[in-house]
Amino acid sequence: MCGRQVIADQVPCNDFIFRKRNKMTLKSAFEDLTETTLHPISGMLGKLDYLSSLRRATGYYEHWGLGRVHGELAAQRALAEAHRSMLSRILRSPLQRLVEDLELSSQPKGITPAVYLQNLRLRTDLLPPEPGAASARHFNSVLHALSSLT
Repeated sequence: MCGRQVIADQVPCNDFIFRKRNKMTLKSAFEDLTETTLHPISGMLGKLDYLSSLRRATGYYEHWGLGRVHGELAAQRALAEAHRSMLSRILRSPLQRLVEDLELSSQPKGITPAVYLQNLRLRTDLLPPEPGAASARHFNSVLHALSSLT
C-alpha cells in the first residue's frame, strides 16, 4: 500500500520500513548453551545438576533445542564442554563461596541447602564423562566438606 510514497521527513516509505533490519548474531553451540540455557539457572551446583540431568546412561546428552539449532555433534560437544567447565569452576571455588552457591542452587527447588546437598550426594551421574580419578575424589571431598558446613 505504501509504494513509493514519501513520509515524514521525505524518506520513501519502503526505505523507512526496511531501514532497521534484524541483525541475527550467530553463536556457537557452547555460547548459546551458556548464554541462553544455563544463564537463568541459579548457582554453579544448580548448573552442574542441570547438565548432569541431560546426560543419559549411554553418555549421550539430550537437549532437543540445542541439537536442532546447532546439529547433534555440536550440541554434544557443547554440553560435554559446559559440564566439564562447570565441574572445574566448582573445584576451583573456595568452600565459603560454595556454601553461598548451595543456598542459591537450592532455592529454586524449594528445599533447604542441606536437603539439596544430600540429593546431590546420592546421585551417581553428576560428573561429566571421564572426569579423571583426581577430579572425582576432589568433588566427593568438596561435597563431604559442604555437608559438614551446612
